[in-house]
This record gives sequence, structure tokens and C-alpha cells, in this order.
Amino acid sequence: MSLQPFTQVRGEAAPMLAANIDTDVIMPKQFLKGIDRAGLDRGVFFDLRFGPDGQPDPEFVLNQPAWQDARFLVTGPNFGCGSSREHAVWGLQQRGIRAVIGSSFAGIFYDNCQRNGVLLITLDESVVQRIGQVVSRPEQAAIAVDLQQQRITLATAEVIEFEIDALRKTSLLLGLDAIGNTLQRQEQIRAFERRHLADNPWLA
Repeated sequence: MSLQPFTQVRGEAAPMLAANIDTDVIMPKQFLKGIDRAGLDRGVFFDLRFGPDGQPDPEFVLNQPAWQDARFLVTGPNFGCGSSREHAVWGLQQRGIRAVIGSSFAGIFYDNCQRNGVLLITLDESVVQRIGQVVSRPEQAAIAVDLQQQRITLATAEVIEFEIDALRKTSLLLGLDAIGNTLQRQEQIRAFERRHLADNPWLA
């Protein structure tokens, strides 16, 4: 599957610094019934975005003008815990979220993000809190994330560097999922197949 490459992205970052926001909060179970991925952006944080009367909650950060088109989330520890539902990542992606910045993420959620082209940036909790403090002010909500240079630039001109696994970085820069990564090595795979069949002709 071809993914949208991540190189340099600029946009608003929404602070969601509560700990242990799980996948049922990100994508409630009633949105898991479809046979395709269509419309999952509506389900993202549904129970936080809307009140019992179905009206948007003006207190929720993604309903507020400064962050309603956020490209990034700044999150508390253990973001994405709970069930393994990939729908949570599909919904975030459909809503336009390109990266999530936090101190720790649930393992399966981390892998699901990688497979779907969403960048996860892991930083020390104190640094995450500082970013959250800055972007909590509407006039400072915009940040820039440069994956090639591995740095975040805040509206205050602060620059924060981050680490990322080389394979994950390359995959995101090129917009490749796991299959796409494998196909980058198709000539080596075919060469191996030829050698293996030559050494084991009974397999042919």
C-alpha cells in the first residue's frame, strides 16, 4: 500500500496530556462495524467530542478553533493502550493527524502507526510537557516537524531533536508500508530464489 510520505509537515498541535488514553477512547467500539475504512474520521474521540445530546462539546480541544484542524497531537504517557484495533490509527489518519508526540506509547498502537504512515515521536516526559505548555496557547499552536532532520520547531523558535529507528524513518520518508519495504529488495529476493532452486532443484 502506498502511503503519504512524511518529510516536513507544519500545522497545529493539539495538547491531550492525560495519561492512558486508550484505543476505545480514540475509536469507540460502535465504529468498528463497517466492512471498510470509510468514515472513521467521524469516530475519532467521539465520546469526548460530542455530548449525550449529540452536540459538539466546546470544551474539547479538537472542537476549539485553534486546534480543530490539528495535524499533530501532544499526548500523555501510554497513549494508545487498550485493544489492538487498527481502526484507531485509520481514524486519526483520516482526520489529518500526521504525527503524535508523547513520552510513551502502547506497543501494538506504535506498530499500527508505523504501518499506516503516522509518525510517533518519543521524548522525555518533561519535554513533552513543555511542548504541551507551548501549544496550549492558541497563538503558539503551530509547530513544524522535519523528519529528515529529526527535529521539531515550536512557535517560540525552540528546536527539539528526536530519535527514530532508521528503518521506520526511511519508510515514512518514502511513504512505504511493510510490503513496500519488502519490494525495495525484490532483486535480492529473486536472486536468492534462483540460488536456492539451483542448490535444491527438487523444489522446482
